[in-house]
Amino acid sequence: MTELNDAFENAQKNIKNLSKRPDDATLLKLYALYKQGSTGDVQGDKPGFFDFVGAAKYEAWEKIQGTSTDEAQQQYVDLVNKLSD
Repeated sequence: MTELNDAFENAQKNIKNLSKRPDDATLLKLYALYKQGSTGDVQGDKPGFFDFVGAAKYEAWEKIQGTSTDEAQQQYVDLVNKLSD
């Protein structure tokens, strides 16, 4: 494993220990960066109109399509570190 992969895994653990819950926009950004960093570009069909949360998550992930796995992981780590301060 690389140093970035280790930092990405640690950030996933650290996010659960934040002192306060991030706002919804930040949560969507975290979700999108996590999915891009772990899975790659968006996959599957977009959730239906009445699945508001699923559609929002899909759209957030779709917006960063094309971002490399390493870049998404680094952005995720940076954002988690910023929220932990």
